[in-house]
Amino acid sequence: MKKFASIYAMLAMIIGGLVVSPAIVVDAQDKARDQQPSQESEISDRDLKAFAKAYVEFHKIRSAYENSLDDVGNRQEETKAQHEALIKIDKALEKQGLKPDAYYRIFKAVNADEKLRAKTMKLIEEERRAAS
Repeated sequence: MKKFASIYAMLAMIIGGLVVSPAIVVDAQDKARDQQPSQESEISDRDLKAFAKAYVEFHKIRSAYENSLDDVGNRQEETKAQHEALIKIDKALEKQGLKPDAYYRIFKAVNADEKLRAKTMKLIEEERRAAS
């Protein structure tokens, strides 16, 4: 159940373009990790590359489902579309060897550290060019 809560939070963030309050989706383990120093040193280059690939894929999914969610006629169709997006997001994470909580941890670390963000943005741009 926790896995799906994390995925739903990410889906809301990705599809809705929302900034999710950490208090909503962070559990006690995440809070303990937040207190550790030097987030950059905890995230390997391999993890950043996996994150960048998943990030690019998420934005493709978001783009595809953003338009379809605008066109749905009822709540049931919207729920079905969101479920389909969740499945694709889960597969994108799995393909990169990430779990939802690891993706979210990296996401938070990247947003909290300017140097790490610059490094990650470079990887994301490289991945976008490679995917085109």
